[in-house]
This record gives sequence, C-alpha cells and structure tokens, in this order.
Amino acid sequence: MKKTILILSTIFIFTTSFTSTTTPPEIAFKKGEWFRFRIHYGVFNASYATLHVKEGRLDGKEVYHIKGRGKSTGLLHLFFKVDDRYETYIDRTTVKPYRFIRDIDEGGHTKDIQIDFNHVAGTAVINDKKRNKVETMNIEPSTQDMMSAFYHLRSIVDITTLKEGDEFKLPMFFDKENFDFKLKFLGRDTIRTKFGKIPALEFRPYVQSGRVFKEEESLTVWISDDENKIPLKIKAKLAVGSLTADLDAFKGLKYQFKTIAK
Repeated sequence: MKKTILILSTIFIFTTSFTSTTTPPEIAFKKGEWFRFRIHYGVFNASYATLHVKEGRLDGKEVYHIKGRGKSTGLLHLFFKVDDRYETYIDRTTVKPYRFIRDIDEGGHTKDIQIDFNHVAGTAVINDKKRNKVETMNIEPSTQDMMSAFYHLRSIVDITTLKEGDEFKLPMFFDKENFDFKLKFLGRDTIRTKFGKIPALEFRPYVQSGRVFKEEESLTVWISDDENKIPLKIKAKLAVGSLTADLDAFKGLKYQFKTIAK
C-alpha cells in the first residue's frame, strides 16, 4: 500500500510536460472545469483524486486558482489514511505559476509547503510551514510546478502536428529541486472508458526507476485527441504491483467532448 500512497502524491504530475514557449497559449480550459479520477491498485479501489479550476486574484493579478485533492477510500483509508491537497495559482494568459501549495497527510507523514514564483527575478521562495523555514532558490526560465504543467501542456500542444516518436521536455520545480520532465509521444489510439470509446493520444513520461516505479518506461498516459486534451487513463508498473487511474467524472469543459459511435 505504501507504493499507492507515493503515487497519490504525484498523480497530478503524470500528464505533464511539453516544450516551453514565449507565445501566449490558446487556453484549453475555462473556469468551472472539474475532473475526478478513480485510482486502482491491482483489484482494489484505492482512492479518488479531483481537479477544479476557479478564477481568483493573487497580489493584484487575475489568476486561475486550481485545486487538487486526493483522498484514500475503503480498506486503504482504514489502515493508511491519506488526505492530500494541492493548489496552483496560474496566470490567465501565459499559464505560468505564481504560487504552488502542497499540504499532505499520508499515514501521519505530513508536509505543508507554499512556493511563490518570481519569473522576472528567476527565483522561488519556499515556505516550509511545518518547519517554520523560508528559503529562496533560483529557477529556470518558464518553470512550471507539478500542477500548472498539466494545464500548460493542454494549452501548448498542437494535436495537428504531433508525430509518433516526438519527444519533449519541460523545466519544473518540485521539492526544492529544478529538473527537466521528459515525455515521448507514442501515437494515436482508441480506448474504452465509462463514457464510451474515445480517440486518444498516447504518451510515455520518463520516470525514475527504483523505489516506486519498476523501470524508466513504467508509465503510460492517454489524453483525449481533441481540443480539450484531458487525461483519460494512466497506467503504471510499480516496483511491486501495478496502478491504474481512470477518468471517472467531469464537467465544465471548454470544448465539446468527442466519443466514437458504437
């Protein structure tokens, strides 16, 4: 079950990463968009995770305030309670993050961290509220956090020009570390979901093998092949067992959701 908890902590990073750009993106989402994912560990229903887009203001700037929650259910909740909250405040035009919040409780292991990004100065101020410690670190240009990157991808990728084998990377900052998150486009597919058959784009995010994942290519992500570019399914081969996350419910999409007639 411990591996399941580690996946819950990073569920929002799985569908991220494309090349950065200086051109304002065509926003692929809008206020009110909401997703719920059902996460399975083997035959067990382990948890649910949600993402919700709202509008707000931060330090005088108009932003999208996006909230993510992950909570354990069933037997997992009885033996290993999980309650994770993630938030990002992103620019409504550029989709760059201004603030990222990670407030988690995973079986008694807790973190409460707020990161404020200054893209002009190229810095991130990390406020570790649990340890009452504040520090400043340098960041790369066009850096994203683990949630904003998902919305950056959806707005930047041009589904009409994607070719099988295309590889991309995105500068990210997480847990006081700068790194390049890499992604490969595997091709187009059609997958079965509770909503019917859906045209999908299949991607391979590269992950670190060892403690959580079985190997570097252990993760596969399917995203809808339309202008919404929403995550439909995630499969992960873990060091022990496997995990699947499926889109379980949604509302407030900006564009029409396409399915294939039976």
